[in-house]
Amino acid sequence: MTYAIVETGGKQIRVEPGRFYDVDRLAIGEDEQITLDRVLFVSNEGEAHVGQPTVEGATITATVMRHLRGRKLIVYKMKPKKKTRKKRGHRQELTRLMVDAINLNGTALAGAADTSASSQTAPAAAGAAEEE
Repeated sequence: MTYAIVETGGKQIRVEPGRFYDVDRLAIGEDEQITLDRVLFVSNEGEAHVGQPTVEGATITATVMRHLRGRKLIVYKMKPKKKTRKKRGHRQELTRLMVDAINLNGTALAGAADTSASSQTAPAAAGAAEEE
């Protein structure tokens, strides 16, 4: 299994190709490609590449699916015996990214082509099992 740990928005996220992730709002339009180059760790079929602090030549290519807002958080501040109360809500601005590929030194370790090939073979195998 191929995965990487990438830093974006001051947070570290474990990403895999073919999955989507919500990160802090990025200033990029919808359906556009983005390259994340702050890759801290890459694991490919048991082979690990550890960065100091980042892995040289490692990038993550992703597509911006949409911009959204997170769940509402209630922030309640109260000072006892002072009759001071504040109730406020907060919704974080987020960007949903679909990870297309994990690249290391210009070669794609894993990507959308790998996941689509495995999904095409699975229905064919299921259809053969039903015929028997």
